[in-house]
Amino acid sequence: MNVFPVPDGDTGTNLHLTMLSAAEALDGLPAEADGARTWRALARGALLGARGNSGVIVSQALRGMAEVLGGAAGGGRDLRRALVRAAETAREAVARPVEGTVLSVLAAVAHAVEGASDELAEVARGAASAARAALGRTTGQLDVLARSGVVDAGAAGLTLIVESLAAVVTGSGAGRYEVPAPAAEVRPSPVEGPAYEVMYLLEADDAAVAALRGELDRLGDSLVVVGGDGLWNVHVHVDDAGAAVEAGTRAGRPYRIKVVYLDAPARAHRAGHGRGVVAVAAGDGIARLFQEAGAVVVRRDPGTSPPPAPVLEAIRRAGTEVVVLPNDTGVNAVALAAAETAREEGVTVSVVPTRATVQGVAALAVHDPLRRFDDDVVAMADAAGHTRHGHVWVADRAAMTSAGVCRPGDVLGVIDGDVALIGAALPDVAVEITSRMLSAGSELVTLITGLGGGEELARVVAAHLAAARPDVEVTVHEGGQGGYPLLIGVE
Repeated sequence: MNVFPVPDGDTGTNLHLTMLSAAEALDGLPAEADGARTWRALARGALLGARGNSGVIVSQALRGMAEVLGGAAGGGRDLRRALVRAAETAREAVARPVEGTVLSVLAAVAHAVEGASDELAEVARGAASAARAALGRTTGQLDVLARSGVVDAGAAGLTLIVESLAAVVTGSGAGRYEVPAPAAEVRPSPVEGPAYEVMYLLEADDAAVAALRGELDRLGDSLVVVGGDGLWNVHVHVDDAGAAVEAGTRAGRPYRIKVVYLDAPARAHRAGHGRGVVAVAAGDGIARLFQEAGAVVVRRDPGTSPPPAPVLEAIRRAGTEVVVLPNDTGVNAVALAAAETAREEGVTVSVVPTRATVQGVAALAVHDPLRRFDDDVVAMADAAGHTRHGHVWVADRAAMTSAGVCRPGDVLGVIDGDVALIGAALPDVAVEITSRMLSAGSELVTLITGLGGGEELARVVAAHLAAARPDVEVTVHEGGQGGYPLLIGVE
């Protein structure tokens, strides 16, 4: 269970995405790539995809290993040196190192392998054994872990990575280990410390980054800055997210900026507060996506609009200040009618005219009930407005479109409501319209899979973007909508 530094439950996801980005960077290499090029690609992939406190630290550990193994033969002696360097570089990246975390496991691994032989398998097995033992000790190294009766989540993730390394080197399966049982009862509580997690990639020189470290350290905590050679990944917890981003602009060019309100998990348990969101959804997965984000969901079938009554009832259930996300142009009039009735009953309601599901997802991602209502509506509308939307589907009849005449069976690619492409194959059309939707400043692509092969389409598009636009983050959600195998959003 993730309880430090913030009990937000996302450490496993962050580490998975970090390592997935590293692995995908290797997929793009030619078969003849040498060790130096391979390790550079892995380290850069981890840097670009690093998420959260633990993910950023692990990416720096991989960078340290790359410094050693990029030009080495890869024997036991080289692995020893690489693991020691991984611990050093990771600790150097953290402004205020804390024991009982990923850093403790890295340090224990480094200490254990320093005395190992030059035999590769022995070094790997020693590293895995040291990681398992260090993980068990994390419970007693941090008070917050001891109170919850758990080991550190990031340290557990790193232990799995080291065990996987040993399994590959030795040809054996990863071992199992005992961890303390968690506390029988865990009550949600407000997060102590800064309110926001700020992350961004930064293009800047070493001198500017050194100054940035000092500035961000004064603004907040959990500061980790990793990278080098002009590209950095910045992570910090602050109360003033704007100041943290502005500091990055003074240091260089920040991009892929992400701001997360850290008290969201605790806030989700606090009933009776007046701010809420109503989202209209077509598809089981889409409904779950909105519900998990805290919205009251109104279901509809694809191509139809719900009547005003269920939308009005959802507004009444959501609270006294409500934002409605219709998520379809055809639903907007229904949402406005329900909102007008709710206003007559004393509810403060605003309809953000989201024209597609992906715009609703973008709007809900920036929703913050602690802001003034009007400011929250503006932020959500701005996020939706900066999200281009598209989808692919198969024509069931002949028709004249903005891209020409289509016939039954043709694949149509739609961008911002207009047919932009007529093709023969779903994967080709999906890749092409996604490419057309991207611009130089695009940072995030959201793919929502539907029935009829949507998952495979998402894999094809994601693989294309990994090769053509590695600077763009790709998020895939299972939507379960009928009629549209893939919905596409670009922010």
